[in-house]
Amino acid sequence: MREGLRATLERQNDMTVVAEADDGVTAVARFREHHPDLTLMDLQMPTLDGFGAIASIRAHDPQAVIVALTSYAGDARVGRALSAGAASYVLKTSRAKDIVATLRRTLSGEKVLDDTIAQDLAAYAGHEMLTPREISVLQLVAGGHINRDIGRKLNVSEEAVKARTKSIFAKLNARDRAHAVTIARQRGFIDC
Repeated sequence: MREGLRATLERQNDMTVVAEADDGVTAVARFREHHPDLTLMDLQMPTLDGFGAIASIRAHDPQAVIVALTSYAGDARVGRALSAGAASYVLKTSRAKDIVATLRRTLSGEKVLDDTIAQDLAAYAGHEMLTPREISVLQLVAGGHINRDIGRKLNVSEEAVKARTKSIFAKLNARDRAHAVTIARQRGFIDC
């Protein structure tokens, strides 16, 4: 994917690729070294994910222009990327010309979201988001853990786990644990 994007961008008369990175830590270092006009950041990377890399870059340079790139939509994932400091969000499944257009529009000051992404955000606007503690519980539920084990892993009581699970069900409008995990994955609260 990265090689294809680089080739596409290098064919543009008004764009130059100044650096690439295999992981988030390297991406942050390359940003600090090159100070690019725009950073296209994959959210799924080893060592430090794109969310962390975006936040680190923005902490270093609050004016940095970053476009999040990922295979996954989901309102929670998009919201997290935008909250970390991404100016726009584009899916890897987008056509190359649409990715290039997103980069140009973002550089001109626009916030660009794919139509699918915008629809996801609109569909869940006003819904209460899961807290980091609820997400921790849900990740362990997705891993097949029972309440007692979740409590031990998170250093909370089994009753606290039950309360958080009940809150998760209410926020996600889920019938049961499996349904909650499915919804959470679709919306981007937890990774697939």
